[in-house]
Amino acid sequence: MTILAKGRYRAFDVAAPDDLARVMDLRRSAFPADRDAPQTDEYDARCNHVLVEDQRSGQAVCTFRLMPLSGGAEIGQSYSARYYTLDRLRAFEGRMVELGRFCIHPDHQSDPDILRVAWGALTRIVDRDGVEMLFGCASFNGTEAQAHADAFAMLHERHVAPARWRPRVKAPRVVRLARALATPFDPRRAMAAMPPLLRTYLTMGAGYLITPWWTKRWARCMSSPASRSARSRPPGSGCCGRLRVRGEGRCPSRHRRGNLRRRGAPPLAPQARRFKKARGAAPRAPRGI
Repeated sequence: MTILAKGRYRAFDVAAPDDLARVMDLRRSAFPADRDAPQTDEYDARCNHVLVEDQRSGQAVCTFRLMPLSGGAEIGQSYSARYYTLDRLRAFEGRMVELGRFCIHPDHQSDPDILRVAWGALTRIVDRDGVEMLFGCASFNGTEAQAHADAFAMLHERHVAPARWRPRVKAPRVVRLARALATPFDPRRAMAAMPPLLRTYLTMGAGYLITPWWTKRWARCMSSPASRSARSRPPGSGCCGRLRVRGEGRCPSRHRRGNLRRRGAPPLAPQARRFKKARGAAPRAPRGI
């Protein structure tokens, strides 16, 4: 079923086996180090998959998956729960969706319209299904924390979630970044060093992000065929992102405030208002998650 069609691109729910095979082929193209490895994992069967295709050529250009949860009581079923202790989110009563495996075909990453259609489709899904929280993981390359000092310092200052929702350490070996990020940071350098997917979330008005530690999980990833980190690069940190929440607080981001509403407030603004960035230049397209 078509979710959104705009210009030459169409986003739709994946239902047919042939389309699911196209999703896996696109992942293989976006993650070249994974080409010889299975592109599916145990979470795919529980997820809804979205595919964006070029209506002229029929080529698949973007995909992502969504795991719907009826509430925080099901948070343990998520991919993020593999790497983080998310018990504090069990108290969340609204519908939740975990966003993952977002990628754009490497030959089409310069076209901002693909990203606009993908986010527009996600917005319609959120509104259609009454989703109150979006969350997911993003990774930084490598295990040298200093290379990402500005990015982590900015995330720690501007995007840390309230303690009531914050994940806790699950990995046996971690580096506590907050203890080493007391120095001032350069915002421009921080955004430039941000992983493309996470930078996109922030540019589009993401709410809270939680990045209190650098996870050294090489051994665990090596034993986990579902993990991309062990196959493609040394693992980095993970960020469990409270990307959008209806009903609580204000976005702490300095570049975008008030994009979250309190319970009892009027409905959220239409898509064009909520994502003002979509009407201007789009952020750099993310390669994947």
